[in-house]
Amino acid sequence: MPESAFSPRTASVERTTAETAVSVDLNLDGDGTYEVDTGVGFFDHMLDLFAKHGGLDLTVQCDGDLAVDDHHTVEDVAITLGQVLRQALGDKTHIARYGHAYVPMDDALARAVIDLSGRSYCHFEASLDRGQVGDLSTEMVEHVWRSVSEHARCNLHLTVLHGHNAHHKIEALFKAAARALRSAVRRRADHAEVASTKGTLS
Repeated sequence: MPESAFSPRTASVERTTAETAVSVDLNLDGDGTYEVDTGVGFFDHMLDLFAKHGGLDLTVQCDGDLAVDDHHTVEDVAITLGQVLRQALGDKTHIARYGHAYVPMDDALARAVIDLSGRSYCHFEASLDRGQVGDLSTEMVEHVWRSVSEHARCNLHLTVLHGHNAHHKIEALFKAAARALRSAVRRRADHAEVASTKGTLS
């Protein structure tokens, strides 16, 4: 049974607090179409390429308290992204479950490994020497992936193996994570109904 024979996996999640209002629409079986507006330009760019390289249709809208800083906006978008991923995955039948990717970006090389196990764990290893890239605080990059891992309930192992330019390192990480996810969510009829001897990935 080809991938096209399966029904599309879509989800929408909204999250509203005193600090932000976030909405995310996701189609795991899309073609990389995106429309992202968080108010944090460099973060938007990273989410754009995450959608493109992940083969995801992704719409993200956030109205956040950017007069304070970027923390609440970036954190809440990441939380919502994790939630919408978990919802779209559903019961995870016929998925590969595991994915990995290496992505170079000029001087930088990043590796991402993912397990859609239903358990949250994030190992993040990257030296980001600049305090900001564009309008994104670089300390938030790790926070993004820890939040995604927690709320999608997946294992993420993200490493920048080498590099000099912080922009290149971050971009390589997002692209690697996208391509690893694309592999992990791929469905085939010859995959086990659920890729676990427990019979569940919840």
